[in-house]
Amino acid sequence: MMAENIGHAFRPKPPRATRADIADGCWVPGATDATCAGPPHATTPQTYDAVLLLGFGGPEGQDDVIPFLRNVTGGRGIPDERLEEVAHHYRHFGGVSPINAHNRELKAALEAEMSVRDLGLPVYWGNRNWTPYIADALQQAYDDGHRRFLAIATSAYSSYSSCRQYREDLADAVEFTGLSAQVQIDKVRPFFDHPGFVAPFALGLRSALDELAARGVDPRTEVEILFSTHSIPNADADRSGPPADGLGPGGAYVAQHAAVAEQIMDRMDVDASWQVVFQSRSGPPQVPWLEPDINDAIEELPALGRRAVVIVPLGFVSDHMEVLWDLDTEAMHTAGRLGLIALRTPTPGTHPDYVRGLVDLVEERIAGTAPADRPHVTELGPWYDVCRPGCCENKRLGFQPALAGLVQ
Repeated sequence: MMAENIGHAFRPKPPRATRADIADGCWVPGATDATCAGPPHATTPQTYDAVLLLGFGGPEGQDDVIPFLRNVTGGRGIPDERLEEVAHHYRHFGGVSPINAHNRELKAALEAEMSVRDLGLPVYWGNRNWTPYIADALQQAYDDGHRRFLAIATSAYSSYSSCRQYREDLADAVEFTGLSAQVQIDKVRPFFDHPGFVAPFALGLRSALDELAARGVDPRTEVEILFSTHSIPNADADRSGPPADGLGPGGAYVAQHAAVAEQIMDRMDVDASWQVVFQSRSGPPQVPWLEPDINDAIEELPALGRRAVVIVPLGFVSDHMEVLWDLDTEAMHTAGRLGLIALRTPTPGTHPDYVRGLVDLVEERIAGTAPADRPHVTELGPWYDVCRPGCCENKRLGFQPALAGLVQ
Protein backbone atom coordinates (compact mmCIF):
# COMPACT_ATOMS: atom_id res chain seq x y z
CA MET A 1 0.00 0.00 0.00
CA MET A 2 1.20 3.50 -0.75
CA ALA A 3 2.89 5.33 2.12
CA GLU A 4 0.97 7.85 4.16
CA ASN A 5 3.64 10.46 3.50
CA ILE A 6 3.80 11.63 -0.09
CA GLY A 7 6.52 14.27 0.21
CA HIS A 8 9.53 15.40 2.16
CA ALA A 9 7.49 15.93 5.32
CA PHE A 10 5.00 13.58 6.95
CA ARG A 11 1.82 14.73 5.28
CA PRO A 12 -1.68 13.27 5.43
CA LYS A 13 -2.88 11.35 2.41
CA PRO A 14 -5.44 13.34 0.42
CA PRO A 15 -8.98 12.08 -0.15
CA ARG A 16 -9.28 9.90 -3.25
CA ALA A 17 -11.24 10.95 -6.28
CA THR A 18 -14.57 9.28 -6.98
CA ARG A 19 -16.08 8.10 -10.26
CA ALA A 20 -18.15 11.28 -10.34
CA ASP A 21 -14.91 13.25 -10.67
CA ILE A 22 -14.18 11.70 -14.08
CA ALA A 23 -14.74 14.22 -16.87
CA ASP A 24 -17.72 13.62 -19.13
CA GLY A 25 -16.82 11.57 -22.17
CA CYS A 26 -13.44 10.53 -20.81
CA TRP A 27 -13.33 7.04 -19.37
CA VAL A 28 -9.65 7.18 -18.38
CA PRO A 29 -8.93 9.63 -15.55
CA GLY A 30 -6.35 12.30 -16.31
CA ALA A 31 -5.60 10.93 -19.77
CA THR A 32 -4.53 12.59 -23.00
CA ASP A 33 -6.82 12.64 -26.04
CA ALA A 34 -5.09 9.50 -27.38
CA THR A 35 -6.25 7.36 -24.44
CA CYS A 36 -9.25 9.22 -23.02
CA ALA A 37 -11.82 6.93 -24.62
CA GLY A 38 -10.01 3.87 -23.32
CA PRO A 39 -8.66 1.98 -26.36
CA PRO A 40 -6.50 -1.03 -25.43
CA HIS A 41 -3.69 0.43 -27.55
CA ALA A 42 -3.27 4.13 -28.27
CA THR A 43 -2.86 4.59 -32.02
CA THR A 44 -3.33 8.35 -32.19
CA PRO A 45 -0.04 10.30 -32.36
CA GLN A 46 0.55 12.24 -29.16
CA THR A 47 2.86 14.93 -27.84
CA TYR A 48 4.36 14.88 -24.35
CA ASP A 49 6.31 17.47 -22.39
CA ALA A 50 8.21 15.13 -20.08
CA VAL A 51 8.64 11.58 -18.82
CA LEU A 52 7.83 10.51 -15.25
CA LEU A 53 10.10 7.69 -14.06
CA LEU A 54 8.34 5.85 -11.22
CA GLY A 55 10.42 3.93 -8.69
CA PHE A 56 9.83 1.91 -5.55
CA GLY A 57 12.32 3.87 -3.46
CA GLY A 58 14.78 2.81 -0.79
CA PRO A 59 16.69 4.09 2.25
CA GLU A 60 20.00 5.86 1.80
CA GLY A 61 21.33 5.58 5.35
CA GLN A 62 20.78 3.73 8.62
CA ASP A 63 18.43 6.43 9.95
CA ASP A 64 16.20 6.01 6.89
CA VAL A 65 15.61 2.28 7.23
CA ILE A 66 12.72 2.08 9.71
CA PRO A 67 10.89 5.18 8.36
CA PHE A 68 11.20 3.69 4.86
CA LEU A 69 9.80 0.33 6.02
CA ARG A 70 6.94 2.17 7.74
CA ASN A 71 6.13 3.70 4.37
CA VAL A 72 6.26 0.34 2.60
CA THR A 73 3.90 -1.22 5.14
CA GLY A 74 1.81 1.93 5.70
CA GLY A 75 -1.66 1.22 7.05
CA ARG A 76 -0.94 -2.33 8.23
CA GLY A 77 0.00 -1.42 11.79
CA ILE A 78 3.20 -3.47 11.86
CA PRO A 79 5.25 -2.57 14.97
CA ASP A 80 8.83 -1.36 14.60
CA GLU A 81 10.08 -4.50 16.35
CA ARG A 82 8.83 -6.63 13.46
CA LEU A 83 10.07 -4.14 10.89
CA GLU A 84 13.53 -4.51 12.39
CA GLU A 85 13.48 -8.17 11.31
CA VAL A 86 13.55 -6.93 7.72
CA ALA A 87 15.71 -3.91 8.49
CA HIS A 88 18.78 -6.07 9.05
CA HIS A 89 18.84 -6.79 5.30
CA TYR A 90 19.39 -3.08 4.70
CA ARG A 91 21.64 -2.60 7.72
CA HIS A 92 23.92 -5.33 6.35
CA PHE A 93 24.61 -2.94 3.46
CA GLY A 94 25.05 0.16 5.60
CA GLY A 95 21.36 1.05 5.53
CA VAL A 96 21.58 1.87 1.84
CA SER A 97 19.48 0.28 -0.87
CA PRO A 98 21.10 0.50 -4.30
CA ILE A 99 17.75 1.17 -5.96
CA ASN A 100 17.93 4.96 -5.78
CA ALA A 101 21.42 5.05 -7.28
CA HIS A 102 20.25 2.74 -10.06
CA ASN A 103 17.30 5.00 -10.82
CA ARG A 104 19.53 8.06 -10.96
CA GLU A 105 21.70 6.20 -13.47
CA LEU A 106 18.63 5.08 -15.43
CA LYS A 107 17.24 8.62 -15.49
CA ALA A 108 20.51 9.92 -16.91
CA ALA A 109 20.70 7.10 -19.47
CA LEU A 110 17.13 7.72 -20.64
CA GLU A 111 17.75 11.43 -21.03
CA ALA A 112 20.92 10.73 -23.02
CA GLU A 113 19.17 8.28 -25.34
CA MET A 114 16.25 10.64 -25.90
CA SER A 115 18.69 13.43 -26.67
CA VAL A 116 20.33 11.25 -29.31
CA ARG A 117 16.90 10.72 -30.88
CA ASP A 118 16.06 14.44 -30.67
CA LEU A 119 13.00 13.80 -28.53
CA GLY A 120 13.84 16.61 -26.13
CA LEU A 121 11.93 15.11 -23.17
CA PRO A 122 13.26 15.68 -19.65
CA VAL A 123 12.89 12.84 -17.14
CA TYR A 124 11.50 13.44 -13.66
CA TRP A 125 12.05 10.65 -11.14
CA GLY A 126 9.74 10.00 -8.20
CA ASN A 127 9.35 7.10 -5.76
CA ARG A 128 6.48 5.36 -4.09
CA ASN A 129 8.10 4.88 -0.68
CA TRP A 130 10.98 7.34 -0.25
CA THR A 131 12.27 10.67 -1.43
CA PRO A 132 11.93 11.96 -4.03
CA TYR A 133 8.24 11.03 -3.93
CA ILE A 134 6.06 10.84 -7.04
CA ALA A 135 4.08 13.89 -5.95
CA ASP A 136 7.30 15.86 -5.56
CA ALA A 137 8.45 14.87 -9.04
CA LEU A 138 5.08 15.83 -10.54
CA GLN A 139 5.05 19.18 -8.75
CA GLN A 140 8.60 19.96 -9.89
CA ALA A 141 7.75 19.05 -13.48
CA TYR A 142 4.65 21.26 -13.34
CA ASP A 143 6.64 24.13 -11.85
CA ASP A 144 9.08 23.75 -14.75
CA GLY A 145 6.21 24.34 -17.16
CA HIS A 146 5.28 20.78 -18.18
CA ARG A 147 1.67 19.62 -18.47
CA ARG A 148 1.57 16.38 -20.50
CA PHE A 149 3.42 13.38 -19.17
CA LEU A 150 4.23 9.80 -20.13
CA ALA A 151 5.00 7.60 -17.12
CA ILE A 152 7.39 4.64 -17.00
CA ALA A 153 7.19 2.37 -13.95
CA THR A 154 10.39 0.50 -13.12
CA SER A 155 8.54 -2.81 -13.21
CA ALA A 156 7.89 -4.92 -16.28
CA TYR A 157 4.99 -7.21 -15.36
CA SER A 158 1.27 -7.06 -14.60
CA SER A 159 0.11 -7.34 -10.98
CA TYR A 160 -1.26 -5.06 -8.31
CA SER A 161 2.10 -4.13 -6.81
CA SER A 162 4.02 -3.97 -10.10
CA CYS A 163 1.53 -2.01 -12.20
CA ARG A 164 -1.81 -0.95 -10.73
CA GLN A 165 -0.35 0.40 -7.50
CA TYR A 166 1.87 2.76 -9.49
CA ARG A 167 -1.25 3.95 -11.31
CA GLU A 168 -2.94 4.54 -7.95
CA ASP A 169 0.14 6.45 -6.82
CA LEU A 170 -0.22 8.72 -9.83
CA ALA A 171 -3.86 9.33 -8.94
CA ASP A 172 -2.82 10.18 -5.38
CA ALA A 173 -0.08 12.50 -6.64
CA VAL A 174 -2.36 14.60 -8.84
CA GLU A 175 -4.91 14.84 -6.01
CA PHE A 176 -2.28 15.78 -3.44
CA THR A 177 -0.73 18.45 -5.63
CA GLY A 178 -4.10 19.77 -6.73
CA LEU A 179 -3.08 19.37 -10.36
CA SER A 180 -5.91 17.11 -11.52
CA ALA A 181 -7.31 19.73 -13.89
CA GLN A 182 -3.91 21.01 -15.02
CA VAL A 183 -2.01 17.89 -16.13
CA GLN A 184 -2.53 14.83 -18.31
CA ILE A 185 -0.69 11.57 -17.67
CA ASP A 186 -0.44 8.40 -19.75
CA LYS A 187 1.67 5.34 -18.96
CA VAL A 188 3.70 3.05 -21.23
CA ARG A 189 2.58 -0.57 -21.51
CA PRO A 190 4.06 -3.25 -19.23
CA PHE A 191 7.23 -4.17 -21.11
CA PHE A 192 7.85 -7.73 -19.92
CA ASP A 193 8.29 -9.03 -23.47
CA HIS A 194 9.88 -6.05 -25.18
CA PRO A 195 13.11 -7.23 -26.85
CA GLY A 196 15.12 -4.57 -25.04
CA PHE A 197 14.09 -5.92 -21.65
CA VAL A 198 14.55 -9.59 -22.59
CA ALA A 199 17.92 -9.30 -24.34
CA PRO A 200 20.09 -8.57 -21.25
CA PHE A 201 18.71 -11.66 -19.49
CA ALA A 202 19.42 -13.86 -22.52
CA LEU A 203 22.94 -12.50 -22.82
CA GLY A 204 23.59 -13.07 -19.13
CA LEU A 205 22.30 -16.63 -19.23
CA ARG A 206 24.36 -17.43 -22.34
CA SER A 207 27.48 -16.16 -20.57
CA ALA A 208 26.74 -18.18 -17.43
CA LEU A 209 26.20 -21.41 -19.37
CA ASP A 210 29.42 -20.83 -21.29
CA GLU A 211 31.30 -20.31 -18.02
CA LEU A 212 29.92 -23.52 -16.55
CA ALA A 213 30.78 -25.47 -19.68
CA ALA A 214 34.33 -24.13 -19.46
CA ARG A 215 34.47 -25.43 -15.89
CA GLY A 216 33.51 -28.90 -17.02
CA VAL A 217 29.83 -28.78 -16.07
CA ASP A 218 27.43 -30.23 -18.66
CA PRO A 219 24.53 -27.76 -19.09
CA ARG A 220 22.33 -30.50 -20.57
CA THR A 221 22.27 -32.69 -17.46
CA GLU A 222 24.10 -30.99 -14.59
CA VAL A 223 22.65 -27.46 -14.55
CA GLU A 224 19.31 -26.12 -13.33
CA ILE A 225 18.23 -22.66 -14.48
CA LEU A 226 15.99 -20.83 -12.02
CA PHE A 227 14.09 -17.82 -13.33
CA SER A 228 13.34 -15.96 -10.13
CA THR A 229 10.74 -13.29 -9.45
CA HIS A 230 8.99 -11.74 -6.46
CA SER A 231 6.31 -13.93 -4.93
CA ILE A 232 2.89 -12.41 -4.41
CA PRO A 233 -0.31 -13.79 -2.82
CA ASN A 234 -2.01 -16.37 -5.00
CA ALA A 235 -5.23 -14.34 -4.93
CA ASP A 236 -3.41 -11.25 -6.24
CA ALA A 237 -1.72 -13.29 -8.95
CA ASP A 238 -5.05 -14.77 -10.05
CA ARG A 239 -6.45 -11.24 -10.47
CA SER A 240 -3.44 -9.92 -12.40
CA GLY A 241 -4.31 -8.79 -15.89
CA PRO A 242 -7.85 -8.23 -17.16
CA PRO A 243 -10.37 -10.80 -15.83
CA ALA A 244 -11.70 -11.32 -19.35
CA ASP A 245 -8.35 -12.62 -20.59
CA GLY A 246 -8.88 -15.92 -18.77
CA LEU A 247 -5.20 -16.71 -18.23
CA GLY A 248 -5.97 -19.21 -15.48
CA PRO A 249 -4.26 -19.73 -12.08
CA GLY A 250 -1.57 -17.13 -11.52
CA GLY A 251 -3.17 -14.79 -14.04
CA ALA A 252 -1.06 -12.53 -16.21
CA TYR A 253 1.74 -12.35 -13.64
CA VAL A 254 2.63 -16.03 -13.87
CA ALA A 255 1.82 -16.32 -17.58
CA GLN A 256 4.06 -13.39 -18.50
CA HIS A 257 7.05 -14.69 -16.55
CA ALA A 258 6.67 -18.19 -17.95
CA ALA A 259 6.36 -16.89 -21.51
CA VAL A 260 9.47 -14.73 -21.22
CA ALA A 261 11.49 -17.54 -19.62
CA GLU A 262 10.51 -19.84 -22.46
CA GLN A 263 11.60 -17.25 -25.03
CA ILE A 264 14.97 -16.87 -23.33
CA MET A 265 15.50 -20.62 -23.29
CA ASP A 266 14.64 -20.78 -26.99
CA ARG A 267 17.65 -18.50 -27.60
CA MET A 268 20.05 -20.89 -25.91
CA ASP A 269 21.79 -23.55 -27.96
CA VAL A 270 21.44 -26.18 -25.27
CA ASP A 271 18.45 -28.08 -23.88
CA ALA A 272 18.90 -27.37 -20.17
CA SER A 273 16.42 -27.89 -17.35
CA TRP A 274 14.67 -24.76 -16.11
CA GLN A 275 11.79 -23.53 -13.96
CA VAL A 276 10.18 -20.31 -12.71
CA VAL A 277 10.65 -19.84 -8.97
CA PHE A 278 9.64 -17.19 -6.45
CA GLN A 279 11.33 -15.25 -3.67
CA SER A 280 10.92 -12.54 -1.04
CA ARG A 281 7.57 -13.72 0.30
CA SER A 282 6.16 -11.84 3.28
CA GLY A 283 2.88 -11.67 5.14
CA PRO A 284 1.04 -14.15 7.37
CA PRO A 285 1.88 -17.82 6.77
CA GLN A 286 -1.78 -18.80 6.43
CA VAL A 287 -2.09 -16.73 3.22
CA PRO A 288 -0.99 -18.77 0.16
CA TRP A 289 1.73 -17.15 -1.95
CA LEU A 290 3.21 -18.25 -5.25
CA GLU A 291 5.61 -21.18 -5.00
CA PRO A 292 8.11 -22.84 -5.20
CA ASP A 293 10.39 -20.65 -3.11
CA ILE A 294 13.82 -20.40 -4.69
CA ASN A 295 15.56 -21.91 -1.68
CA ASP A 296 13.19 -24.88 -1.65
CA ALA A 297 13.88 -25.40 -5.35
CA ILE A 298 17.64 -25.31 -4.76
CA GLU A 299 17.34 -27.86 -1.96
CA GLU A 300 15.99 -30.42 -4.44
CA LEU A 301 18.74 -30.05 -7.03
CA PRO A 302 21.41 -32.46 -5.68
CA ALA A 303 18.90 -35.31 -5.75
CA LEU A 304 18.28 -34.51 -9.42
CA GLY A 305 21.97 -34.87 -10.22
CA ARG A 306 22.60 -31.15 -10.64
CA ARG A 307 26.07 -29.80 -9.97
CA ALA A 308 25.28 -26.16 -10.67
CA VAL A 309 22.47 -23.64 -10.59
CA VAL A 310 22.07 -20.46 -12.64
CA ILE A 311 19.79 -17.85 -11.09
CA VAL A 312 18.19 -15.44 -13.56
CA PRO A 313 16.49 -12.51 -11.70
CA LEU A 314 13.75 -12.31 -14.32
CA GLY A 315 11.34 -10.25 -12.24
CA PHE A 316 13.75 -7.40 -11.48
CA VAL A 317 15.02 -4.48 -13.54
CA SER A 318 17.96 -3.63 -11.26
CA ASP A 319 20.05 -4.98 -8.38
CA HIS A 320 17.96 -3.75 -5.48
CA MET A 321 17.67 -5.32 -2.04
CA GLU A 322 15.62 -8.35 -3.07
CA VAL A 323 18.44 -9.23 -5.45
CA LEU A 324 21.37 -8.43 -3.16
CA TRP A 325 19.93 -10.16 -0.09
CA ASP A 326 17.44 -12.80 -1.21
CA LEU A 327 19.50 -13.99 -4.18
CA ASP A 328 23.13 -12.97 -3.67
CA THR A 329 23.07 -13.74 0.05
CA GLU A 330 20.37 -16.26 1.02
CA ALA A 331 20.06 -18.27 -2.20
CA MET A 332 23.83 -18.37 -2.68
CA HIS A 333 24.22 -19.58 0.90
CA THR A 334 21.71 -22.38 0.26
CA ALA A 335 23.55 -23.42 -2.89
CA GLY A 336 26.92 -23.29 -1.17
CA ARG A 337 25.73 -25.41 1.74
CA LEU A 338 24.64 -28.06 -0.76
CA GLY A 339 27.94 -27.97 -2.63
CA LEU A 340 26.43 -26.50 -5.79
CA ILE A 341 28.19 -24.11 -8.12
CA ALA A 342 25.92 -21.05 -8.28
CA LEU A 343 25.92 -18.14 -10.70
CA ARG A 344 23.54 -15.18 -10.74
CA THR A 345 23.07 -13.36 -14.03
CA PRO A 346 22.80 -9.53 -14.27
CA THR A 347 19.60 -7.51 -14.17
CA PRO A 348 19.02 -5.06 -17.06
CA GLY A 349 20.13 -2.02 -15.01
CA THR A 350 21.30 0.47 -17.62
CA HIS A 351 22.18 -2.07 -20.31
CA PRO A 352 22.02 -0.25 -23.67
CA ASP A 353 19.39 -2.65 -25.06
CA TYR A 354 17.15 -2.00 -22.06
CA VAL A 355 17.55 1.77 -22.19
CA ARG A 356 16.89 1.82 -25.93
CA GLY A 357 13.84 -0.40 -25.37
CA LEU A 358 12.33 2.01 -22.85
CA VAL A 359 12.81 4.90 -25.24
CA ASP A 360 11.24 2.76 -27.97
CA LEU A 361 8.16 2.61 -25.73
CA VAL A 362 8.13 6.39 -25.51
CA GLU A 363 8.44 6.72 -29.28
CA GLU A 364 5.66 4.25 -30.01
CA ARG A 365 3.28 6.34 -27.92
CA ILE A 366 4.38 9.57 -29.57
CA ALA A 367 3.89 8.00 -33.00
CA GLY A 368 0.71 6.11 -32.15
CA THR A 369 2.27 2.89 -33.44
CA ALA A 370 -0.21 0.16 -34.34
CA PRO A 371 -0.07 -2.96 -32.11
CA ALA A 372 1.04 -5.17 -35.02
CA ASP A 373 4.13 -2.99 -35.47
CA ARG A 374 5.19 -2.93 -31.82
CA PRO A 375 8.17 -5.06 -30.79
CA HIS A 376 7.32 -8.02 -28.54
CA VAL A 377 8.69 -11.54 -28.20
CA THR A 378 5.76 -13.53 -26.77
CA GLU A 379 2.24 -14.23 -27.97
CA LEU A 380 0.92 -12.33 -24.93
CA GLY A 381 2.19 -8.99 -26.21
CA PRO A 382 2.17 -6.22 -26.93
CA TRP A 383 0.36 -5.59 -23.64
CA TYR A 384 -2.26 -2.90 -23.11
CA ASP A 385 -1.51 0.83 -23.05
CA VAL A 386 -4.76 1.45 -21.18
CA CYS A 387 -5.47 -1.03 -18.40
CA ARG A 388 -8.83 -2.76 -18.67
CA PRO A 389 -11.61 -2.70 -16.04
CA GLY A 390 -10.74 -4.86 -13.04
CA CYS A 391 -7.13 -5.28 -14.16
CA CYS A 392 -4.87 -6.22 -11.22
CA GLU A 393 -7.36 -4.96 -8.64
CA ASN A 394 -6.76 -5.51 -4.94
CA LYS A 395 -9.92 -6.89 -3.37
CA ARG A 396 -8.63 -6.25 0.15
CA LEU A 397 -8.53 -2.49 -0.48
CA GLY A 398 -11.67 -2.18 -2.55
CA PHE A 399 -12.06 0.33 -5.36
CA GLN A 400 -9.09 2.69 -5.59
CA PRO A 401 -8.96 5.28 -8.39
CA ALA A 402 -5.99 4.95 -10.72
CA LEU A 403 -4.74 6.74 -13.79
CA ALA A 404 -3.91 5.15 -17.18
CA GLY A 405 -6.81 2.70 -17.01
CA LEU A 406 -10.51 2.50 -17.69
CA VAL A 407 -12.54 3.55 -14.67
CA GLN A 408 -14.23 0.60 -12.97
